Amino acid sequence: MLKIRLKRLGAKKAPTYRIIVINSTTKREGRPVQELGHYNPKTKVMKLDLAAAQEWIKKGAQPTDTVAYLIKNCNEDGTLNYVKKETVKLSKKAQAKAQAEAEAKAAAEAEAKAAAEAPAEEAPAEA
Repeated sequence: MLKIRLKRLGAKKAPTYRIIVINSTTKREGRPVQELGHYNPKTKVMKLDLAAAQEWIKKGAQPTDTVAYLIKNCNEDGTLNYVKKETVKLSKKAQAKAQAEAEAKAAAEAEAKAAAEAPAEEAPAEA
C-alpha cells in the first residue's frame, strides 16, 4: 500500500520535511516513489504539487494525518494557508479569575434587566 507521508530532513531541532509518496513498509528516509513538495514547520513555509497529491489519493494512496491536514489547508498555488490560533492558554488561577468576572458581569446584567422590567410592570397597575 502506498502512503503520502513526511520525510524528515534538516539538523537537530531544526526539522524540514519533504512530502513524498512511498510504500508503507519502507523506512521513513527510504527511496520515495515521487516527491510532491516540502514543508518547514518552523517558518510555516510549504510548497506542494496539489494536483499530483490528489491524483495519488484517487489512485489509492493513504495520506497520514499531518499530510491530510496540509493538503486540506493548501492554497491552489501549493502554499500553506496558515491561520494562527487566537486563543490564549491561561493558568488555573487566571481561568478562575476570568470565570468569576464573567459570573459577576452576568449577575449585574440580570439585576439591571430585572430593575428595568419592574417599573414598567408597576406603571400599568397604577393607571
